[in-house]
Amino acid sequence: MQNGIHIICGHYGSGKTNFALNLAFNARKNGNNVTIVDLDIVNPYFRTADYSKLLKDEGIRVISPASAGTTVDAPALTAEMYSIFDKVDEYIIIDVGGDDVGATALGRFSKQIINSGKYEMLFVINKFRKLISTPEEAAELLREIESAGRVRATGIVNNSHLSDLTTADDILSSMEYAEKTAELTSLPLAATTAPIKLEGELRGRVPNLYPVNIIVRLPWN
Repeated sequence: MQNGIHIICGHYGSGKTNFALNLAFNARKNGNNVTIVDLDIVNPYFRTADYSKLLKDEGIRVISPASAGTTVDAPALTAEMYSIFDKVDEYIIIDVGGDDVGATALGRFSKQIINSGKYEMLFVINKFRKLISTPEEAAELLREIESAGRVRATGIVNNSHLSDLTTADDILSSMEYAEKTAELTSLPLAATTAPIKLEGELRGRVPNLYPVNIIVRLPWN
């Protein structure tokens, strides 16, 4: 899907925010008008909002609650969030907070998202992350996220990585895990990410390969 609403959800530490940032920058490079919404109001360590200046410098609109990273719950979300439903002809990314707790904020907008008729929700998984290291654990977490957010996922993104220590073998070894998770959830495996430096080794060996920059509290480069 090109223009429309792209919801990115997953477990804490799965790399969903890194994936959301890559989507935003790549969509902008492709000429899209891009808006990214930071719905992560529970994790203060790595949020889309941390990159607001960089995103805005690239011409990407950023919507984030002033309470991001605090204990304030979903009512702190700004009214600006509702404006995205008037812009479904643009590329809109929603970075959802981790797990079912973070997905609760998404539930406030579930009717508008579903009624828009132009959305996808991608569930980001990481074989090397505790509590989702098996397909069964990942599938159970997705059920919890869908219940809390009241939106059904449409695809799986295999984001198995070990940050900048990731090797091509790590990616290849994660494929069985990703395919089994897709089978258990009855969802397509939409993409498998890999650091850009590994693209040459993996191209043609991994279906739907999506090269990404690894961002760990560093400026985009």
